[in-house]
Parts: sequence; C-alpha cells; structure tokens
Amino acid sequence: MPTVKRYVRNVEILELEHIANKLREDVIEMLLSAGSGHSAGSLGTADIFSALYFQILNEKDKFVLSNGHICPIWYATLAQKGLFSKKELKTLRKSGSRLQGHPHINSLPGIENSSGPLGEGLSVAIGMAIAAKMEGGNYDHRIYCMTSDGELDEGQIWEAAMFAGARQLSNLTWIIDRNNIQIDGTTESIMSLEPIRDKLESFNWYVIEIDGHNIEEIINSCNMAKAVTQRPTVIIAHTIPGKGVEFMQYKFTWHGKAPNKTEELAALKQLRSLEGRIGSE
Repeated sequence: MPTVKRYVRNVEILELEHIANKLREDVIEMLLSAGSGHSAGSLGTADIFSALYFQILNEKDKFVLSNGHICPIWYATLAQKGLFSKKELKTLRKSGSRLQGHPHINSLPGIENSSGPLGEGLSVAIGMAIAAKMEGGNYDHRIYCMTSDGELDEGQIWEAAMFAGARQLSNLTWIIDRNNIQIDGTTESIMSLEPIRDKLESFNWYVIEIDGHNIEEIINSCNMAKAVTQRPTVIIAHTIPGKGVEFMQYKFTWHGKAPNKTEELAALKQLRSLEGRIGSE
C-alpha cells in the first residue's frame, strides 16, 4: 500500500465540514427557486465537493462531472470558491441562465465538460489524462472524474474502465458516488452492481473504499491515489443520498425531485441545526 500523508481531525477539517453543510443549504434554496432538479445526489456529495475544491485540487488539475444532473452541488461549490457570484445560483434551470440542468462546457468558470447522457464522463476524463501524460504532466497534473453508481449500468463505463487500466493511467482518479439509488429504485434491485471492487481490480484499477462523508478519508484517499504510479485509482465513496435532510435520506424518490416551500423550510432547519453541532461529536 502506498505511503500517504495522514490528516488529523483539526480546525481545517472542521472548516471543510462547515463548507459542505453550507453547500447543502445553497442546493436546497437553488432547487426550490428552480422548481425542479436533483436533490439526493447533490446533498450526498457535498462533503466530497468541499474536500476537492477547498483542499485537494490544484490549479493544474481538472475535474469532470459525469453525472451532470447533480450539477447544483457543483455550481454551489464554484460560487463558494468565488468563481462567480452566489446571487446567480437562484437562476438555476431558468431560461437564459448559465446554470442549466446539466453543465455546459465553458458556461461558467471551472466547468471542464458538458454532460447529459450518463456514462460518458469517464471516457472524457481518460482523454484528458492521456493528453496530460503526453504533455509531461504525469505528477503535477491530475484528472479527477466523478460518476454515479447508477452509471455503471452503462456499457461505455466498462469499456472506459478497461481501457484506463490497460493504459496504466496513473494520473487519473475516478470517484464513484456509491449511494445505492437511481431514478427508478435501488441500484441492486434494478441492475446488481456488486462485487464492484472485484470487477475494477480485475481491470487493473487500484481500489479504495471510503465513507464519502468523512472529510479526512476523502483527503487521504486522494493523496493515496497520487502515490499509485502504475495504474489508475478508483475511490468508491459510500454516501447517503439526501444527506443532512432526514426526510430525503436513502429515498430514491428524491433522486430527481426538488423540495416545495414547506419542505425547503424543514430541510434548512435541519441543516442549520447540524451546523451548530459540527465538531461537537
């Protein structure tokens, strides 16, 4: 196993947890304003986005979002990072807005790819990883790609995974949001994915499994990926869909559903209550 820098639970970690909770609040307000959108995955990946954009990514790295329907959390993160005004978040999915229901390349600072049809993002990221190696950026230029677990139903994902393993793309880190739901139900009832780890290891991927809500584990796993030099790394991040809002958690019905006003108020109340308890456990 590669040697990596370990992080202790400290003020820095707590700050990232606060940012993640704030991103969840922004997502709820955005979705209410839009009247449509995807709640479960956006809330469930907030900790990963907080760690990526406020700790892990450097200015040379690229991030590809394959499951573009969770773009509300990406938009909220980029605005929190200061890449555009947070006031614009309320224009989500509105006519003429730069914040469409799926991201469009170069529509906003930091948007590296367009996405819509699921299953394509890993192939895009692989192209970027090959280009980075050709440019000699093997160690200081990494490509990160996030996909949903439901996307693993797509054949293209597995072709891409096989290709990346065969080419030993060690500058590629793939993050799978393993929240166990998709639009029609649970992943295992629709198209059983397990054993995911064994399948990916057989394709020559270095596999790490983490709690996708543990900031320290997210950071450590990404550092570990940098130390793997002979093959690509995939991080299976186990998350709770709808994280932070009890009536949304684990429910596939919130995959593509936005809250109404009553639900928004209840969700924000819960998230603000959580805010006060961060670091107290």
